[in-house]
Parts: sequence; C-alpha cells; structure tokens
Amino acid sequence: MAAKRNTPEQIIGKLRQAEVMLNQGSSVSEVCRKIEVTDQTFFRWRKEYGGMRVDQAKRLKTLEEENTRLKKLVADLALDKAILQEASRGNF
Repeated sequence: MAAKRNTPEQIIGKLRQAEVMLNQGSSVSEVCRKIEVTDQTFFRWRKEYGGMRVDQAKRLKTLEEENTRLKKLVADLALDKAILQEASRGNF
C-alpha cells in the first residue's frame, strides 16, 4: 500500500481536529485512529506544525523548497571551484 501524503493544510486541519478531541477527553490512540494516522506521525506533525496557521505552513514549505534549491546551487559551485583549482595547478 502506497504512503498517503498530506498537504500542510490537511495536516493542520487534522491537528486542530485532534486537539478538539483530546480536549473532550479522548485518548491519543483514539484520536490517531479517527484522523487516520499513526501515533508516531501525530507526534511528529504536532512537533513540526503545532500552533501554526495555514499561511505559515505554506510559507514554511516555500522556504524549505528555496533552501533545497540554494543548497544544490552552492554544491554545484563548490564542485566547479574545485575543478578549476585542480586545472590551474596542472594536475589533470
């Protein structure tokens, strides 16, 4: 069975639903079963998205994508620099 991916908006919605159920006295296991995630996923989501609004989650996602893109760019430039330094020394 393929893993089901949730968008940050869906995650925040499920976390809000879970908080309501927890405040009504449900156990974490019951809540996780109702929102269809494992206990581990619930706690990971709560750690990452707890207290966030939907617009903040979208901004976080765009920043993570930009960070990934910039890290790749820096790695490519570092490789180019190393190649040019080797070529300038004449060790090719």
